[in-house]
Amino acid sequence: MHDYIKERTIRIGKYVVESRKTVRLIAKEFGVSKSTVHKDLTERLPEINPELANEVKSILEHHKSIRHLRGGEATRKKYRLNPQEEEDEPKPVG
Repeated sequence: MHDYIKERTIRIGKYVVESRKTVRLIAKEFGVSKSTVHKDLTERLPEINPELANEVKSILEHHKSIRHLRGGEATRKKYRLNPQEEEDEPKPVG
């Protein structure tokens, strides 16, 4: 494994523990894909720093346990912002 990958993995792991942000937000901030962040945190970090990996794992499990709530909130916000547009659009039949 290249040194820059190890450094990025540790930086991302520490950032997750400090900020408790989601994988998507972290990926955007670090300029990598969410798949890369996930692979760094779940596969590479346990090999590099097992203690940090355990902390990160508990945060990721928490995010996974509440993801259905997060999705519902996003939908609610979407339709709350444009309630007039929703009424103007024809409803699908069937």
